[in-house]
Amino acid sequence: MSKFHLPVVPTSSFFTDPSADIFLDDVDTGSSELPTMVYPEAPVLSADPTPAPFGSSLAEPSHFSYTLNEPLSSPNSPPAELHTPPLSDDSSLRRSTRHEPHSYREASSNPLWQQAMEEELQALDNTNTWNIVDLPPGKTPIGSKWVYKIKTRSDGSIERYKARLVAKGFAQEYGIDYEETFAPVSRLTSVRSLIAIAAVRKWRLNQMDVKNAFLNGDLTEEVYMRPPPGYNHPPNKVCKLNRALYGLKQAPRAWFAKFSTTIQNFGFFSSQYDSALFIRKSASGIIFLLLYVDDMIITGDDTIGISDLKAFLNKQFQMKDLGTVSYFLGLEISSTFDGYYLTQAKYTSDLLTRAGITDSKTASTPLEPTTRLTPLDGTPLPDATLYRQLVGCLVYLTVTRPDIAYAVHIVSQFMSAPRSTHFQAVLRILRYVKGTLFHGLYYSAHSSLQLYAYSDADWAGDPTDRRSTTGYCFFLGDYLISWRSKKQSLVSRSSTEAEYRAIADTTQELIWLRWLLTDMGVIHSTATILCCDNQSAVQIARNDVFHDRTKHIEIDCHFIRQHVVKGSVHLLSVSSTDQTADIFTKAHPPGRFHDLVSKLKLVSALPP
Repeated sequence: MSKFHLPVVPTSSFFTDPSADIFLDDVDTGSSELPTMVYPEAPVLSADPTPAPFGSSLAEPSHFSYTLNEPLSSPNSPPAELHTPPLSDDSSLRRSTRHEPHSYREASSNPLWQQAMEEELQALDNTNTWNIVDLPPGKTPIGSKWVYKIKTRSDGSIERYKARLVAKGFAQEYGIDYEETFAPVSRLTSVRSLIAIAAVRKWRLNQMDVKNAFLNGDLTEEVYMRPPPGYNHPPNKVCKLNRALYGLKQAPRAWFAKFSTTIQNFGFFSSQYDSALFIRKSASGIIFLLLYVDDMIITGDDTIGISDLKAFLNKQFQMKDLGTVSYFLGLEISSTFDGYYLTQAKYTSDLLTRAGITDSKTASTPLEPTTRLTPLDGTPLPDATLYRQLVGCLVYLTVTRPDIAYAVHIVSQFMSAPRSTHFQAVLRILRYVKGTLFHGLYYSAHSSLQLYAYSDADWAGDPTDRRSTTGYCFFLGDYLISWRSKKQSLVSRSSTEAEYRAIADTTQELIWLRWLLTDMGVIHSTATILCCDNQSAVQIARNDVFHDRTKHIEIDCHFIRQHVVKGSVHLLSVSSTDQTADIFTKAHPPGRFHDLVSKLKLVSALPP
């Protein structure tokens, strides 16, 4: 590589970082498939593979003139103050330490970002990321750009300044410079399940991070890139990429393939039920490694084996040992002598700042019990950008906040054309989470590891198309590990039919969880209890009789009954009062809502 050269140029042009997609397990927008929601710095396609708690990569709208009752901040409002000591006596430099540049021109005038860019170019040089060559005839080079991010700790203090060189992968053409792009990441249900098991078995949760992870991926296609800004190179030359540079469509897949092959050489195998869960069993014990792009959790009872694994990974990749897990994918994980506490308090606080909710007004529930939103309510928003940003961030907040899953499921159905009443509903959700800022999940060492589930449906609850809503939740012992609020794909002709479809969806998740937990060393030799408050649906599952009232759901009937007969599922009828999944199917008045929240075992502070 040529010598790095970062000239100082005047600040001028700006660009807006493209957002990426993240798939979540726990909330649905109303379609039969999982939604694709916008989340800042999603790991698969963004320049930075580590999801930050809440970053400014979501571009502020150019204007937002619609006025609602609740106050909104100006798009030019300053970000939340980061507590970090001044690095210089110069006031302009002190201000710039808290600002993320939007262009190379802007960043090159700041020595902090100059150093970050030099470190990135040095890392690219160390991994032999490209060779400088002549562009072959018939080939078209893609461009590149710099992306800048201030990495913060869970308390808001600055950890480091990060500059990432990203290829403009949107210019790639399928079949020419890329083919397959899918790369698995661990499901968030798997993360919660592993933490719950580690708490009961009193295992330490270790966290490691791979530096410049994608640059370890081997590139098999011919990809040419124009030299990046600030890079000293001969004229009329291009970079022939040897490594999967960030931004390339195939980069996540190449990195996962490289890591998977490497870790299997150390005696690990991949779970069939979560490809990002790697397991090693030996006479010394068992080790689990859960990978989410470049972040990993390592746990198990083989402490010597874990130390050997860390040493092995350090030899294969440039690693950072973060010790006991404390901040993973934007989740704040606090450990006590008898368990783990998961919350997203900082993420929530930053989200409230972004929304401009700075007063003390809160709401007792996420939605009014009488709320029935439709696509034609209110007046159209002149700019839907802020609405989509807030709802996308609320979707990620449901990772530790099942109490808002139904409300977020409702407002996420209006992303394409939000209106004033929809925005009012979003603000109410935000005011509810403001009053419950430290709500989170707790996994105690004193819990059992017995799996059981609740399934419920709200028949014809959608006022627009009269489709029903499925809600379910799963407990591992006393604590919640999986839940969902989802609109059913078809209109049900009776409440029994709606409930039965909900049971079918719940059974599907139940079977997958049993398989996953078996891989994690938790074997359920008896049937898993599935609670339902509709006796007719329970009777249909127990009785092998088909007639005119059930022939249109015959496939669901066969599916559920098959697992009932096999002894995987035991349907249990419960009263509506004891139906915990009711919180995922409809809005409730404060008394009933808080009763259901208590059943979910949410805590608002670390248990004494």
